[in-house]
Amino acid sequence: MTLVCIMLHAAVSFTVQAPRQVVAGNKFNVTFVLRNGEGNHFSAPDISGATKIYGPALSTSYSSSWVNGKSSSSSSQEYTMIYKATQSGKLHVGSATIEVAGRVLRTNPFTIEVRAGGSHQSSPQEQEEERRRGGVQYNDPSTQSAEKAVTGNDIFVRIEMSKPRVFEQQAVVCTIKLYTKYQVSQFIPTQQPSFDGFLIEEIPMQPSLNNVETVNGQQYMVAILKKCLLYPQKSGKLTITSGNYDVNVVQYEQYRTIFGTLQQPVEKSLKVKSNTATVNILPLPEPRPESFTGAVGQFTVTTQLKPEQLKTYAAATYSYIIKGTGNIKYVKAPELKMPKEMDVYDPKTNPKAQTTGSDMTGTVTIDYPFIPQFAGKFELPASKFTFFNPETEKYETIDIPGRTLVVAKGEGTPSNHYRIQNMDIRNIATGDLGLEKSPAYSVAHWTYWLWYVLPLLMLVGVLVYYRKQLRLRADVSLMRTKRASKVAQRRLKQARKFMESGSKDGFYAEILSSLWGYLSDKLSIPGSELSKDNILTELESYGVDEPLRERTMALLDKCEFAQYAPELAEQDLQQVWDEAAGVIDSLESVKRKK
Repeated sequence: MTLVCIMLHAAVSFTVQAPRQVVAGNKFNVTFVLRNGEGNHFSAPDISGATKIYGPALSTSYSSSWVNGKSSSSSSQEYTMIYKATQSGKLHVGSATIEVAGRVLRTNPFTIEVRAGGSHQSSPQEQEEERRRGGVQYNDPSTQSAEKAVTGNDIFVRIEMSKPRVFEQQAVVCTIKLYTKYQVSQFIPTQQPSFDGFLIEEIPMQPSLNNVETVNGQQYMVAILKKCLLYPQKSGKLTITSGNYDVNVVQYEQYRTIFGTLQQPVEKSLKVKSNTATVNILPLPEPRPESFTGAVGQFTVTTQLKPEQLKTYAAATYSYIIKGTGNIKYVKAPELKMPKEMDVYDPKTNPKAQTTGSDMTGTVTIDYPFIPQFAGKFELPASKFTFFNPETEKYETIDIPGRTLVVAKGEGTPSNHYRIQNMDIRNIATGDLGLEKSPAYSVAHWTYWLWYVLPLLMLVGVLVYYRKQLRLRADVSLMRTKRASKVAQRRLKQARKFMESGSKDGFYAEILSSLWGYLSDKLSIPGSELSKDNILTELESYGVDEPLRERTMALLDKCEFAQYAPELAEQDLQQVWDEAAGVIDSLESVKRKK
């Protein structure tokens, strides 16, 4: 039986609510619900293999609300029928009809499975004994009197875990179920259970009271409220806290008339609290292999190179393709040792997984973009991928063979990113250096000493003249920072010339040179230590806010990618120039944090 929920602005609908399974000899309810309409001439279908005990009993409800100056309302008419299953097998329920505003609406036909009574089900005699003791039967409205108090034995929410113990990062299924002997007209979670220490992957569910389960010898209608995969992130005992819910159940007021006993449905509001659930999380065995990056489950690995024919200064991608079952969405990128002649960028992870019962299955592709800087043959060394298999409780390692990268000569120039990474060691200058032999001076001649006295006197004069100014300029980094903008602006002028001439390569080279040089001066970072990570750290220390830091790093990435993969870049040059000038102006307005 599906849960009844009030929907705002809902269209007219005519649906049926019924259990999908019943036990032979037991009674069961079938309720036909008309929402947001006024119906006439209701006609219930005949059910072969079942006897009608009671009905139809009509109950109506209406609600309205006013939210943000807009009103909305909804209504429902419920026609409840009580049947008794006379034999096991399948009951085919046809369509019910009702007339609304001159139009006839029909419900969809469906099938109810009738199971033979067994030891796990209450027998008719036991049900009758329970009825005599005043117990509530989920399928017998005569036992659901409004005079009875609804207890925790009649309705409760239970949190169930699929396993009592798992390893870190191993999936465990958490199911939250509603057990009730009454029809539920409204169910509102006021406080959801918390899952501290877990990563959560929800399994899509549509709550509906369409199952019957026996707990401690008593039968309940059951709805799965929430089902999810939990991946524990730490070892120890982790607890899922209880949730709180506001529930409206339907009871019946009974009236004796000359025509017999009539029943009128009434709602009762309850507050229900679920249990807590605990799982013991085992730590992964020590020592952990160096090639282990957190994968737990069962996996296979393949590699891929795109394109196969490499050229210098042309973008390429080397990919790990990891398939399997486990924490596939949370697998971290393994370390890839590319040859130093390749300009390598940060890896990108693309997981595609779906829940399959008690875990996730799918594929995660980890792409390593790179740009070859030199032609020739280069060796990509062999690597390893290690995962922990909870079935065998052991680490398993997959050997990934090495690869020879053949790079042909292409068009372009070495990337600025590559040059900066390798600028701490420079080639020895050769050729005519314009050196001259220094003239010799006689120690006895007065001009010899004059060369020592004059610089000393000039130094004293400069110190006196700039005494006050040096106090203000004692911070060398500050002076370097003030000069940074002027240098960058001069370089941006050269970039504008390339832009006007249509030279994309020269334009992006000058833009990158301006930005890297400006940031080096602004942040007082030596060229040998200049990297994106250092720049990001120094920007934060300098006092640059997060949006401006993100703009700066995004601009560097955009220009680098456009310079070394021009076939993939579609930026407007004027827009890029304006963005670079704007970033520099914004950085200039930032005062260093004290």
